[in-house]
Amino acid sequence: MKKVATGAQIKMARAYVGWSVRELSELAGVSGSTIKRLELIKGYGNISVDNVNKITIALESSGKIRFEGECCVCVADQKEGDNDEH
Repeated sequence: MKKVATGAQIKMARAYVGWSVRELSELAGVSGSTIKRLELIKGYGNISVDNVNKITIALESSGKIRFEGECCVCVADQKEGDNDEH
């Protein structure tokens, strides 16, 4: 199974791509309250791994971010021909 992002990573990634909780909720197919809870708690609490995975995949589908490791959100530079990461 794919390693999923933490709530803190999800919150940072959502802010970076400029999506509201509602937009991410619709794209991931999970409730907005699930996203809000995940972003506020340490760890995953009682949120299913499946839901966290759906959220992670939705954010990665933006093409602007990817998740690596436990503490890093890597941001892909969107300039053509520039592969630097921030």
